[in-house]
Amino acid sequence: MFGDLRRFDTGRTQGLDWFRQLMDEMLPEAGAADIRSVPHGSFPMINVGRTDDAVRVYVFAAGLSAEDLEVSLQDNVLTVSGTREVAAPPEAARTDFRRERFRGEFSRTLALPDGLDVERAEARFRDGVCEVVLPKREELKPRRIEIQAA
Repeated sequence: MFGDLRRFDTGRTQGLDWFRQLMDEMLPEAGAADIRSVPHGSFPMINVGRTDDAVRVYVFAAGLSAEDLEVSLQDNVLTVSGTREVAAPPEAARTDFRRERFRGEFSRTLALPDGLDVERAEARFRDGVCEVVLPKREELKPRRIEIQAA
């Protein structure tokens, strides 16, 4: 899926580029990512946060429109998918030394915690960021108990 993200050999290496290239050759599908991150080149990037009222998922999809994205939810699994087409000059008219912006189909999936009211889920798209709001069920929200004076 991310075939366009291959690095182009420019004939010189800087810092640990040689090591990343070695890892890419040894583990072409996995990438050389940190244990807490997604594989190198994953698109779109996603942030997930929690408040007292909801879980919020931010999908960073610069260059796309709301029509280019599809957000679905099934069995506490959120899936964001779509297609990204990048207008480019004909292949013969350019020489790429490095191409990091991929084009084609993409899909990201993440497991959500229990206790969300998925029937009230909402998604908004603005300035290349899709915000998915998944409210917590009322019975799971923290509530304040008033103390009665005797």
